[in-house]
Amino acid sequence: MRVIVALPRSLDDDLLRSTGLALTEYVVLMSLSEAENQELRMADLAAATALSASRITRVVDALQSRGQVVKRRYEGDARGNVATLTPEGLNRLQAAYPIHLASARKRVMDHLDGRSLTAMVRQFETVVEKFD
Repeated sequence: MRVIVALPRSLDDDLLRSTGLALTEYVVLMSLSEAENQELRMADLAAATALSASRITRVVDALQSRGQVVKRRYEGDARGNVATLTPEGLNRLQAAYPIHLASARKRVMDHLDGRSLTAMVRQFETVVEKFD
C-alpha cells in the first residue's frame, strides 16, 4: 500500500515543483497526445486516465484556462464533450516529459535490476489480467 499511495504523491510533487504541472494534468495531456487527432470524448478521457467524470472535468477546465486543451461539444451527441490537445499543451507535455521520466527513474527504476524489472512487469501483467 505504501508504494500505491506514496509513489504517485512523490511523482506528483516532483513534477509540480519542477514544471508547475500536476501529475493528473500530465496524464491527461499524455492521453490526448496519444489519441487519434489528439482528441478524446470526455468519458473516454476519464476512462483512459482512471479519473471520475467530475475530476476529469475539473482537470480539463484547468488545462483549458491555460490554453493547453480545448473543450467543445461532441458533434455526434450534444450531451457529450470532446477535449482536444492544443499546440501549447503538446509543448507543455514535451517539456515535462524528461522531468517526469527522471523522477520515475530516480524513484523506481534506479532501484531495480533488469531481471527484477522484467519479472515485476510479468507479474503485474498477470494481476491486471485478473481485473477484467
